Amino acid sequence: GVALALVSGLSRLGGELVDPVVQMLRSVPWGGVIPLFIIWLGIGEAPKVALISLGVAFHLYLNVYAGIRGVDAQLVEAGTSLGLGRWGLIRHVVLPGALPGAMTGLRYSLATAWLALVFGEQVNADDGLGFLMNQAREFFRTDVIVVCLVVYAVLGLLADFIVRTLERLLLQWRPTFTGQ
Repeated sequence: GVALALVSGLSRLGGELVDPVVQMLRSVPWGGVIPLFIIWLGIGEAPKVALISLGVAFHLYLNVYAGIRGVDAQLVEAGTSLGLGRWGLIRHVVLPGALPGAMTGLRYSLATAWLALVFGEQVNADDGLGFLMNQAREFFRTDVIVVCLVVYAVLGLLADFIVRTLERLLLQWRPTFTGQ
């Protein structure tokens, strides 16, 4: 998602070629491709990794792309006036300017990753929390389902905490950033 956003956001031709394809694929329900991933990749971890990757790619793409395209034109002009070339502008102006959007995309992506993992484990697994929830459903064990959901919520909270900590470290240069 990040690589496609860079190609699409930093190049007009890339935007014309990549963005329509990504927008088209984004409308495909990623939970619906599980059977295809199982057929193509077999039973095991590979379909789950592919499902999670597909689920998170679009959040990252959209937020990084919007961050790149939303960089203040005056900052780009100032960088050009100071003698920065194309790569210098990208490195010192565009990418730092797109970082807040990328961090937002990462936070959304982590939530989607947990959701995709649950789907993947409920359909194609013989262990894991999703498998445990599926087994509990068959035996009407709502207590086990609730515990699994709480575990997923705690893991999601932990992942969000890690990203917020990373965000505080990476965005401390912004004068408007409060770090909360």
